[in-house]
Amino acid sequence: MTRLTRRSLLAGAAGLAATLSTPALRTAHAAGGEVRVGFQKYGTLVLLKGRGILEKKLEPLGVSVKWAEFAAGPQMLEALNAGAIDIGQTGEAPPIFAQAASDNLVYLANEPPAPKGEAILVPQDSPIRSVQELKGRTIGLNKGSNVHFLLVKALEKAGLAYTDVTLKFLPPADARAAFEKGAIDAWAIWDPFQAAAEYSVKARTLTTAEGIVPNYQFYLGARSFADAQPKVIGQLIEAIRETDDWIQRDPAAAVAELAPSTGIPAPILSIAVARQSFGVAPLTDTVIADQQLVADTFFGLGLLPKKIVVADAVLRGGL
Repeated sequence: MTRLTRRSLLAGAAGLAATLSTPALRTAHAAGGEVRVGFQKYGTLVLLKGRGILEKKLEPLGVSVKWAEFAAGPQMLEALNAGAIDIGQTGEAPPIFAQAASDNLVYLANEPPAPKGEAILVPQDSPIRSVQELKGRTIGLNKGSNVHFLLVKALEKAGLAYTDVTLKFLPPADARAAFEKGAIDAWAIWDPFQAAAEYSVKARTLTTAEGIVPNYQFYLGARSFADAQPKVIGQLIEAIRETDDWIQRDPAAAVAELAPSTGIPAPILSIAVARQSFGVAPLTDTVIADQQLVADTFFGLGLLPKKIVVADAVLRGGL
């Protein structure tokens, strides 16, 4: 596979920025009677959706909830920037690319670091035993996702350049297929896909994010919606807090509820939940500085069309 150049990646990012800044796509937030929430196959928002807590909290405000599922964070935040949803949850890297593309994004809160919840995997029988041995190899990952940043920093820690490897950008399902067929040498992926590969095909962990990157989860909103609906945002965070508390008190019950709604076997979810961190809170200066490092890293690699200041996109005031 031909290596993707900085120029081609920058052109793609610039194109996305131009597309999402088009007035027709920068639609206003949904009418006051509805909040549109994007979620992924796994995480606190899936449980929030299943338990109906947010709907109950918003009913006195006359606000209904519409849920939309996305394969990964970058796709979700493209939808948020385009005005298709109001709220979403992603890892570290997607908000960086979204902020570079549009000023519509705002950070609402974050969960604590969960560095064991993402990893670079290799097949069980792979001869690759260290990150250094990835030089010249092909690695599958979802472009612009949290594991994109993990890979960059893992290579850096191993003394390798970003250009020392070949990247194959694939969504999780396609990457899993490529991984099993041997079409990629390694796979940078997050839970629960990470746990599923470890459990089902005995994938071997080359490295997790421990000692490399924090792996935060962020709750994000459309700036127009957050400005216009602070009470809805407050109730959303409170609903997340209650759900986080419940998962920590009774992880087995959370797994039992997640399994049928996600179609992921309980043993796999148990592994993933044990590696996840809970405790939603406003962004601190430390979290903002960590996010700024993500932004500066991608800009330094030529993967962002412009420098960004993460603090400019952080919701200020109490939650």
